Amino acid sequence: MAREIERKFLVINDEYKKGSTGVLYKQGYLSRNSDCTIRVRTAGDKAWLTIKGKSLGATRSEFEYPIPYDDALALFSLCKGGLIEKIRYKVIYDGMLWEVDEFLGNNQGLVIAEIELEYEDQSFKLPSWADREVTGDPRFYNSNLIDNPFRES
Repeated sequence: MAREIERKFLVINDEYKKGSTGVLYKQGYLSRNSDCTIRVRTAGDKAWLTIKGKSLGATRSEFEYPIPYDDALALFSLCKGGLIEKIRYKVIYDGMLWEVDEFLGNNQGLVIAEIELEYEDQSFKLPSWADREVTGDPRFYNSNLIDNPFRES
């Protein structure tokens, strides 16, 4: 089974942008409940369909499949609650890949850094631009930001 082990942190400054170019991501949810989410996402001219299981700590099942870009655009019309838009920066820090998302629209002002790990207790160095951990806090799940935008919290 495919699985994702991911930890998330709030970002406190924009030092992560040095030497990195962001890409516009758009995503919507075809289904959202406590056990499973089904997401469609575009990044640049690429698109994916992703199914994620319930989080247990920092781990959850994840199945991701590339789909035609035009299919993703059509699937967006089936998404309930609108879309999440963000600029994603990929940053290598201390030999590890961090993905930093600057949210747009109703979530503008929210910036979250994510790191994917091989196992839950894997050690890593926290960058100076990353601060409080929000792993497991549902307020910062992308699927929840549709109904409960950052700007309204």
